[in-house]
Amino acid sequence: MMRWGRRGSLRHSRLQLVLAVAAIATAVALPVVLVSVGGGVSAHELANLQNAGYQIVVSAGGIHGITDAHNWTQRILAIAGVTAASPVLSVTIDAFAPSGSVAPVLAEGVIPGQFTPTLGPAESGLFPTPLPLGEPTDSVHFANGSYSGPATYDVLVSSPYAQQYHVVNGEHLTLSPVANRSYGVNYTVTGIFGVPPSVLGPTGAFAVLLPLSDLQTLTGFASAHAVAPDAADTIQVAVTGSVATNPTTLDKVRATVQQLFPYYGVSSLTQEAQQLEAASGVLTGFYLALSSVGLTVGLLFLALVLLRRVEADRRSIGIRRALGIPGGAIAAEIVGNGALLALLGAAIGVATGYLIVEALADWATQAVQEAARLAVFNPVLLGEIVGAVVGLSLLASLIATRSALREEITEALR
Repeated sequence: MMRWGRRGSLRHSRLQLVLAVAAIATAVALPVVLVSVGGGVSAHELANLQNAGYQIVVSAGGIHGITDAHNWTQRILAIAGVTAASPVLSVTIDAFAPSGSVAPVLAEGVIPGQFTPTLGPAESGLFPTPLPLGEPTDSVHFANGSYSGPATYDVLVSSPYAQQYHVVNGEHLTLSPVANRSYGVNYTVTGIFGVPPSVLGPTGAFAVLLPLSDLQTLTGFASAHAVAPDAADTIQVAVTGSVATNPTTLDKVRATVQQLFPYYGVSSLTQEAQQLEAASGVLTGFYLALSSVGLTVGLLFLALVLLRRVEADRRSIGIRRALGIPGGAIAAEIVGNGALLALLGAAIGVATGYLIVEALADWATQAVQEAARLAVFNPVLLGEIVGAVVGLSLLASLIATRSALREEITEALR
């Protein structure tokens, strides 16, 4: 029944079929883009959680909300099963290179000996071991909260910053809390660490790592009169292998840490992974629900095209029925034509969605590029989308089938 003739009288028919395929392809391309990119980002975040070197995170509301970070670290280390507790303070400061160039950098203050054990397999190879940041416990300069001990003034710089400003080991770098060199402190570059492009954006890629007490002193979080003395943003807690692989035991350690911090947030990566998986499922459902509007429009257009085809072939259908061809064979032909159009449109939609994601990965803004490059084209999920579209096309075909078989043969032959 679906004719692709060359005569001018069939041009309108061919145009209808092409538009039906295009409508379904457009409707399918949207969920392909949304599900692939959204699923890829979620899978990337889950992989980061699974490969993290720490299992429990202590955090507080606001900026730099954890106070007395050094003392809390010692109390966490006293908990059975804990192998490392790494407070991290992240502050944006200005770095003056030896050439005189100034650039904002993300400074992270850490306790060197505690920071390394909390790095995951993917991150540990990016940093020198042990960290060349002077005294590993950061207790000499901290001096029980007086910050009166001698500081080493060592700093590690990220490879993008080192390449951009031609900084090498042994050179001096001036770090300042503001864009004024006179407020800065001279540090010696003792190492360079790598930064994967997919982990940090352009601003975060310009980063430095220094002892926690040094950064607190530099930015004003060391004073007893500071808003948050001895401040940190998070404390990352690593546990033994037997605890990390046992969710029940890990939850007990998390509960013990929570007792130390009744007013702070304490979560385990197991909880975060479960929450992320649940959120990913909700988002996938939302993407498909959002796309159902376009699919509905496309299938309605398909139903109209099939109905018009039945009306155009009314006499032909009547003759075939008069010759004794069963109605089931005619219905199967209509359903087959609808399924073929839906399958063709869905296949083009999947290909179009893939090309859209590739184009976004190459030519969109950097944030969109990073998300698009994480896209995962799950063949099972894409196959389910195509199968669902073909299955729903049967409903569209039923409208045309009902119209073809309900009319009396004598009326169709007039």
